[in-house]
Amino acid sequence: MTLAPPARFVTGSPLRHVVVMAGTGAIGLVAVFAVDLINLFYISLLGEQAIAAAVGFAGVVGFFHTSVCIGLMIGMTATVSRKLGSGQRAQARRMASHSLLLVAGIGVVLSLATLALLEPLLAGLGARGEVALLAQRYLTVTLPSVPLLALGMATSALLRSVGAAQRAMVVTLGAAAVTALLDPLFIFYFGMGLDGAAVVSVLSRTVLVTIGLHGTWRVHRMLAPIERAHFWADARALSAVAGPAVMSNLATPVGAAFVTHSVAQFGASAVAGQATVDRLTPVAFGLIYALSGAVGPILAQNLGAKRYDRVQETLRASLVFMVAAVAIAWLLLALLQGPLIRAFSLDGQAALLLQAFCSWLAASFFFAGALFVANAAFNNLGRPLWSTGFNWARATLGTIPLAWWGAHYGPVGVLAGQALGTAVFGTLAMWMAFRLTATLGK
Repeated sequence: MTLAPPARFVTGSPLRHVVVMAGTGAIGLVAVFAVDLINLFYISLLGEQAIAAAVGFAGVVGFFHTSVCIGLMIGMTATVSRKLGSGQRAQARRMASHSLLLVAGIGVVLSLATLALLEPLLAGLGARGEVALLAQRYLTVTLPSVPLLALGMATSALLRSVGAAQRAMVVTLGAAAVTALLDPLFIFYFGMGLDGAAVVSVLSRTVLVTIGLHGTWRVHRMLAPIERAHFWADARALSAVAGPAVMSNLATPVGAAFVTHSVAQFGASAVAGQATVDRLTPVAFGLIYALSGAVGPILAQNLGAKRYDRVQETLRASLVFMVAAVAIAWLLLALLQGPLIRAFSLDGQAALLLQAFCSWLAASFFFAGALFVANAAFNNLGRPLWSTGFNWARATLGTIPLAWWGAHYGPVGVLAGQALGTAVFGTLAMWMAFRLTATLGK
């Protein structure tokens, strides 16, 4: 079986391509994050806030790994799609193979480094006593599987690069299905509690990489033999996009880490509420989180084909799609906030945090979505450092002083400060993205 037809995105409606790629990409990406949400839901049924808070701290650590993987995915889709858009199919297959090898190595390094620094990392986040010990126990089981997570997400990115959006979706859906089925067995039936949730997370990642490799290698024949003579050249080409994308993506968990540290001073209940918000957010706004990866191949193929008019049209279509998606998600959250509070057994500060998020803080995703769309433009149109700059500005200037100020008004104030910074830098990034696309034809 041969490769899927190249340059699928240089013809047809850009809005339709955005809807299809973001829709299928969101289902797959939501499935990745739904694994954590499902884990938290079953753990919340145990009725112990210390365990829920421990999972919250573990989630912040895991967020760093996921952010690195998403940055690598952006680099892979940009470089492989660009090769396909310019008709270089053999080079695209070779780049895909070399990218997977590099991603696997990065996953191993991440896993070992985090294990070595686990205690000071959790202490820096504000985890103390029993909560810190529980978080450390959970992460000791899950951290060795980080290379599996990296490879699984990378294969999904490669499938999207050739337009195989539905098969990319199946990769992450399979992993989420395993979690949904096995979590109740391991947590309750086998009586393993938190340890059971950790074991299921490892099994889920194993399924993720198995389905992904089958799709890329056996079905679409996207992988070519490793060529030592070209490996480092391809690694440099990938790093030129993926490096800034990773640095850009790391800004978000850095900001999240400061927010978690600020919320931790209000006790385990507040951390449990923050953990619920953190896991609910990417599921509720999955379409927005998927935009950076989904729009990337469309922009990259049209750039490779020198269709600059379609590049600008794609950016406009992405913005329209983002506004509609955020509005629908916000409405659903506002209507379902009561059932969500009851489903996750929240009370006190935890319930107040989730209620505030569903009622009005979720509106900040209009600006977060603008930042995601702008990042896709920067990463795929030759300005990856712009993406890095905007993300780090939001995570530092737009988060740390405002969240610190908001902490004087309680945990809700912390999230409100973070939302204000997102509004400022999301607006600026979108403005710069439109200026960039306007100069391409010149």
